[in-house]
Amino acid sequence: MDVALLGGSFNPPHIGHLLAAHVVRALEPVDQVWFVPAVHHPFGKPLVDFAHRLAMCELMCRDASGWLMASDVEGELGGNGYTVDTLRELHRRWPDWRWTLVVGSDIVPEMAKWREPEEIRRLARIVVLNRAGHPAPGALGPPLVKVSSTEV
Repeated sequence: MDVALLGGSFNPPHIGHLLAAHVVRALEPVDQVWFVPAVHHPFGKPLVDFAHRLAMCELMCRDASGWLMASDVEGELGGNGYTVDTLRELHRRWPDWRWTLVVGSDIVPEMAKWREPEEIRRLARIVVLNRAGHPAPGALGPPLVKVSSTEV
C-alpha cells in the first residue's frame, strides 16, 4: 500500500486541498491519499476544535470511493504534531506500507527548519505540489488555485 499524506491545519478544509489530493492521485503511484489535520498550528495560530476539522475533512472524502481518507493519527498522538513523530507512528502501525509526504511549493524553503528533516526524508518520499506564486524546481502539476484557509 502506498499512501500520500497531505497534512495541514484544515481550518477549514477547502477546494485547494481537494484539488491537491486529485493532482497527487492522478500523477503519482499512490493507492490512497490521506488528509492529516494537525492538532495544533505550528506557529500558534488559533484553530477550530480538532474533532470538528477532522469531521470536515471526512465530509470532503465521502465521494472519493475510498481512495481519499481523513486520518486522526495526530489527534491520537496528541503532542506537538511534528511531522517526524507522525511518520514514525504510521511506520509503527503499518511497517510494510510506503509513505509519501505531499507539501506545497510554498513550504519547501521552511522544511530545513522542521524537526529532524533528514529522518522525515528517510521515512517518506517527498512530493512537492506546484502552488501558485511559489515556483519550485521539480514541483508536480500545474500551479494550484491560490486559496488559503485563512482567506476562506
